[in-house]
Amino acid sequence: MNKAKSFFIKSFGCQMNVYDSNKMKDIFVSHGMQSTNYYQDADYIVLNTCHIREKATEKTYSDLGRVHKKGKNDHKIIVAGCVAQAEGELIQQRAPYVDLVLGPQSLQLLDTYLSDKNSNLKTMTEFDAIDKFDTLKRFKSHTDSKSSFVTIQEGCDKFCTFCVVPYTRGSEYSRSIPDIIEEVKKLSELGVIEVTLLGQNVNAYHGPDVSGKERGLSYLINKISELDKIKRITYSTSHPNNMTDDLIELHGTNSKLMSCLHLPVQSGSNKILKLMNRKHTREFYFEVIDKLRKHKSNIALSSDFIVGFPEEDDKDFQDTMDLIHHVGFMNSYSFKYSPRPGTPAADREQIPLKIQDDRLKIMQTTLDQQQIDFNKKFLSKRLDVLISSSGKFKGQVKGKSEFNQSVAIPGNPNIIGDIVPVQITDISVHSLIGKAEV
Repeated sequence: MNKAKSFFIKSFGCQMNVYDSNKMKDIFVSHGMQSTNYYQDADYIVLNTCHIREKATEKTYSDLGRVHKKGKNDHKIIVAGCVAQAEGELIQQRAPYVDLVLGPQSLQLLDTYLSDKNSNLKTMTEFDAIDKFDTLKRFKSHTDSKSSFVTIQEGCDKFCTFCVVPYTRGSEYSRSIPDIIEEVKKLSELGVIEVTLLGQNVNAYHGPDVSGKERGLSYLINKISELDKIKRITYSTSHPNNMTDDLIELHGTNSKLMSCLHLPVQSGSNKILKLMNRKHTREFYFEVIDKLRKHKSNIALSSDFIVGFPEEDDKDFQDTMDLIHHVGFMNSYSFKYSPRPGTPAADREQIPLKIQDDRLKIMQTTLDQQQIDFNKKFLSKRLDVLISSSGKFKGQVKGKSEFNQSVAIPGNPNIIGDIVPVQITDISVHSLIGKAEV
């Protein structure tokens, strides 16, 4: 018997890339192939790339050179994701050994490539989200996890001046509610009990229901909540301008909607927000937060911050720090501004690196302390934890609380997949430690 062919997928960047990688895995499996953890053993090597950072393209070429030299003699190399979208033709020029380039909205053509040995596909970067999802739903999902991502919306119409997404993922597109419900049902039949709904602007979701009527995210969440096997729902990533009143209120009325929200603000300075083309002010952000806490007083908030955006001065940075102190976050992601090729802000005069480093250190120290302070609230308290995997140490398992905190407890792997009541006994900056309640 011939040994089954194998594939290796490495996913970079956002959760939506993880979702796309899982869908490509489903396609490979449908062709009788098996996954391998080592690219050196793979017949097909896929790099699912991210274009969010300035040096992402060069990293892609570096990775390509390595897998080309060290992979099997007859392997096939596929570049997918946002670098593929932005640099498709250039990849073929600089790395002619690459066999296929797939943009994010064309990954369904992987099936065509694998089906037709004489396929002349080389670079496919058209924007066709409808065809993508219509094709992908034909393939059986494969997962042994109790938690799963589900992309419900792609693309962005916001055009923030620092962001490359509108150029690599296209304009906003929302999947239909029946298609999403069908996918979630299939995942629940595989044992999934927690879903994270994904989109570049997930709360801008506006998909049609079974009658063709356009519906928003709150309606979709309520429909998913009707599935008995689904116990937890969350969504990411949101834009403040799309936090509608009905969605805000849902955080206080839907028991399956997790008590956490990731709501990027990027800056606390109105001047910088305008330069970023964020289309909201710090005052508006405060209003959204106040409304959320009115309906869900203990909601855990996280955000994204960019430090050292062009023209950011000391006052602008202090305005951002003031916003951080005013809101109080459970967890946040903060980065030095990195010019994205092709975006308006990339051509502006950049803030010196030393200033960026100093400001980032101040910000991250404060954000870490806020996370510690948030976690301290749960000492000696009980939390329901979805156990997802083995822990760092022998005899330990870990999972996520309803507030999206990482929690580690002593336990047997046979409880992986269960929601376990946990008594919190200790904390660290980024996690909680506890023991299962008997």
